[in-house]
Amino acid sequence: MVRTLVLTVDRDNDLGVKAGIRGPVIGRKPTLTAALRLGIADPEESDTNAILGALHHHDRLVENAQGDDEIEIALLTGDVRVGPRSDRAIAMQLDEVIQEFQPDSAVLVTDGADDEASLPIITSRVRVDHVEKVIVRQSKGIESTYYYVAKAVDDPRWRAKLLVPVAVFLMIIGLGLIIPGGGALIGAMPLFVGIWLLAKGLGWEQQLERLMIDMRESATGGIWSSLLWGLSIVSVLLSVLTAYQVFSATTAEIDSYVASLSDFNVDAVNRDIAVWAIAINEALTWIVVSAFSFALSLGVLRWKEGSFTGRSVLLLALGAVVYFFAKAALVVILVEMGGSDFSLDYQNVSDTWGMPVFAILAYYLLKTAVQSVSEDEGVTGENRFWGV
Repeated sequence: MVRTLVLTVDRDNDLGVKAGIRGPVIGRKPTLTAALRLGIADPEESDTNAILGALHHHDRLVENAQGDDEIEIALLTGDVRVGPRSDRAIAMQLDEVIQEFQPDSAVLVTDGADDEASLPIITSRVRVDHVEKVIVRQSKGIESTYYYVAKAVDDPRWRAKLLVPVAVFLMIIGLGLIIPGGGALIGAMPLFVGIWLLAKGLGWEQQLERLMIDMRESATGGIWSSLLWGLSIVSVLLSVLTAYQVFSATTAEIDSYVASLSDFNVDAVNRDIAVWAIAINEALTWIVVSAFSFALSLGVLRWKEGSFTGRSVLLLALGAVVYFFAKAALVVILVEMGGSDFSLDYQNVSDTWGMPVFAILAYYLLKTAVQSVSEDEGVTGENRFWGV
């Protein structure tokens, strides 16, 4: 005997919002009732066709069943906020269906890529033998094309994907035409498009989406994480302004500025390289403050949720090591580019490279402590680390 489960997924929970039906829906008659109620509530809803397609596939399998084979159909619903929340709802409903029917294999019937995103959740719990996509045949005239564009604009899920890129494109062109010297802004558009295509090609959008979710949670998780997140934004702006002040400074201002740091002759080297080194040196502190504030904001949120790990502490320590090494390297670069040789006497070397060496030793000790505590908790069965 083989038990086959025919599944269809409504990831954005149109069935619950429009027809008032909660998942999971198990059985042919309840599924048919759900399809009729959803079709009456919204005749243009594509999930109705997916449910009917699943019913068609279910009836075809029943006709071709052999011996004691059992066929069942189930409808899973997610959540309006498509993402981790809807995936958790689908996973819980699928566990309920599996516990009741105990299927040997499954067939997934969907109406598009949005519902197919739940395929990894299904395959992790039951073997999927076939995936069928239901596509509604429509006319190919100009009126139908206009209709689909208008419906996509009205749909909240597609509105941001269609209108936001067009709005940004028009805003950049408008700013480029209005502000003086805006040709550079218009010319930068191919660069932005290229970066976006590169991100799409390398799959960075998922990491970016996860980062944005963490940033949103850190901004609403508590007062401390919100303050740290705000400090991170302010530090980024201050680093940009600091670098801009160096780039926009006159020759006399740059000479006066570097003269206060060391015996530095800007004209002895390539001025552009010297200005870049000075700008990075000035903005480095604000950049590190921004990175530390951002990491601390996420760490506070993790600690509040009880999921804080030693990797957050190690990330801060590694940032400190990078900062001290970058600061020391920039000092040496400024001295060498100024026409002088970096003195290798003990006092000068210790003043310049003492903190980087100390930071490495502190990072090593901290890493050893974190690994030791993590291993001890792994032996006791508690895989949770609350801090050093």
